[in-house]
Amino acid sequence: MIRLHHVALSRSTRVLWLLKEMGLDCDVVRYSITDGSLRQPGFLEKSPAGRVPALEIDGLTLFESGAITEYLCETRPEHGFGRPPGHPERVQWLEWMHFAETMAHLIANLNLQWVFLRDPATRSATVLKIETKRLANTMKPLERTLASQDYVLPSGFSGADTMLGYNLLAAPHFVRLDDFPNIRAYLDRIAARPAYQAARAADGEQQFYSQDFYDADTL
Repeated sequence: MIRLHHVALSRSTRVLWLLKEMGLDCDVVRYSITDGSLRQPGFLEKSPAGRVPALEIDGLTLFESGAITEYLCETRPEHGFGRPPGHPERVQWLEWMHFAETMAHLIANLNLQWVFLRDPATRSATVLKIETKRLANTMKPLERTLASQDYVLPSGFSGADTMLGYNLLAAPHFVRLDDFPNIRAYLDRIAARPAYQAARAADGEQQFYSQDFYDADTL
């Protein structure tokens, strides 16, 4: 039994999607960010920071989506979603895997300011504008990369796409995609993948965003 501890449209979506790409079924245990369930001692034993994902697999309990992605790719190489040591794309794969967390950290900061601060008066217009600009800047190298290839790596789809592709579900809430036509086309290719569709169907309704776009320029 594979068990994924999950919040809809959170970083655990990366793992759910990769499992679907690998054809691996899992039991999904659902949590909410706002109801305190992630702070319960039983969950903190699985993920000490009180964050999803946590994945129970192979007799192990793993946390951190990047580490889980690397583990799945490297223990199940037959799917071709990793790039092992010695592979010519190994360095690129590792760079994009970790770059995904640079981008996700900015999204998390914007989520905190826009979505999770209960009193709008406590938002910082300066922080929002800076973090929005930083997020847009992290999208620029991806836009350039996707000008000449369908996926993050030249040879095709990999775990780096499940890491970065997840980010691009959230980024358009803060950065308009008008100046990112290659990212828009990439999102269309991602959305056409059957495993992605299956993951989104299993993901559940997101509970973060109450509007389509949060415009820092209006502050």
